[in-house]
Amino acid sequence: MNNDAFFYPQKMGRIILLGMEEVVGKSGLNAVLRLAKFDDLIENYPRSSAERTFPFETVSLLPQTLEQVYGPRGGRGLALRSGRACFKYGLKEYGSMLGITEMAFRLLPLPTKIRVGAKSFADLFNRHTDQKVRLEETETKILWHIERCPLCWERTEQEPVCHLAVGLLQEALYWVSGGKVFNVVETACAAKGDPVCTITIDKTPLS
Repeated sequence: MNNDAFFYPQKMGRIILLGMEEVVGKSGLNAVLRLAKFDDLIENYPRSSAERTFPFETVSLLPQTLEQVYGPRGGRGLALRSGRACFKYGLKEYGSMLGITEMAFRLLPLPTKIRVGAKSFADLFNRHTDQKVRLEETETKILWHIERCPLCWERTEQEPVCHLAVGLLQEALYWVSGGKVFNVVETACAAKGDPVCTITIDKTPLS
């Protein structure tokens, strides 16, 4: 693998496409895939395989093309919703590996669940993908640093663009907490020149 070729496993590519299809519909997604010149993916999603062959360039181009089709504001909102939709497909594929579907996990106090859940989520990306995640914790926040991020790979933008990751984490917290809403904001992004992408999560739910 050369230094600038990084990949997600096939099954994560599949999860992203299923999440996007749920939000924009099959014809909407087909329009995005056509514009991005990914005609080979139309009606032909990657397999549920752990093989790392779904390129970061593809992961980055999908939300970027959503913005072209639906406008910057609309595209970013749809990327956020797609990230939320991805969670349930991800849970189906990776739930038992994460350990968050076990009864022992469900019985933990909420602050512990959030900490344990964040760590097992980060470990999943670090172990099974070429994405690199580092967690940092303050008294009130968890900082999710993506040190090698596929979502803004080779993009240059004025503002953070990793909305799909924000949506995924929002939904993960909603699920882990049994329906509470947390403030999740991308506060730094490699696309706008920051050293890493940072998503800041408040430990205390809004509701």
